[in-house]
Amino acid sequence: MNELVIMHNKQAVTTSLRVAEVFGKDHKNVIQSIENLAAEKSAAKFFAESTYDNRGKQYPMYYMNRDGFTLLAMGFTGKKALQFKISYINAFNSMETQIKTGYVIPGSYAEALKLAANQAEKIEQQKQTIAIQAPKALFADAVATSHTSILIGDLAKLIRQNGVDIGQNRLFAWLREHGYLIGSGDRRNMPTQRAMDLGLFDIKERIFQNPDGSVRITKTTKVTGKGQQYFINKFLQKGMTV
Repeated sequence: MNELVIMHNKQAVTTSLRVAEVFGKDHKNVIQSIENLAAEKSAAKFFAESTYDNRGKQYPMYYMNRDGFTLLAMGFTGKKALQFKISYINAFNSMETQIKTGYVIPGSYAEALKLAANQAEKIEQQKQTIAIQAPKALFADAVATSHTSILIGDLAKLIRQNGVDIGQNRLFAWLREHGYLIGSGDRRNMPTQRAMDLGLFDIKERIFQNPDGSVRITKTTKVTGKGQQYFINKFLQKGMTV
């Protein structure tokens, strides 16, 4: 079991065995820490007791989800432990994205290039379909069920391709003005709760470690397939201009 995070029962999890290995802990001590945490009813749901085989004998271990790992790892300190925590956070993010979208996360540069080529081919096929079909039919059939989220600037290009004179900055302003994006403060241009409840946006998080050991998190608003259909049809149906 070499992966930090695996899929188990349709959920992103890690194991007590893997945590002990990565953080250099005795597995029995990790087990004890988990059992102490699981003694609290509010935390027990984050852990699932299981076993693993070692030379024909069964030994206890635990599965844990992101919340369980977070509780367990809170007690692990030191710069190296911080690096391992960041690796785990990134692994959980990748696995949860894979489960949510059904896409395989590239494991190498070659895989990433292949995925990019396949995506470019799909985009070209969509462009050819746009030239044949009416815009509303295209976005109802193709975009609404798409698992690919795009940047707001790319959404502006799609709207413009369908006859509406709009650019990225004006689309951002329109989305803020009409309550889809937050207009000010630290969360400016993040989706409002109403927009998230409608399923129009995703928030992409990336975690970076600064040279001084501190952690920096960046957040990017992306438009879901449902959101692309929603906004494109909103502009087209009403003949809207910005």
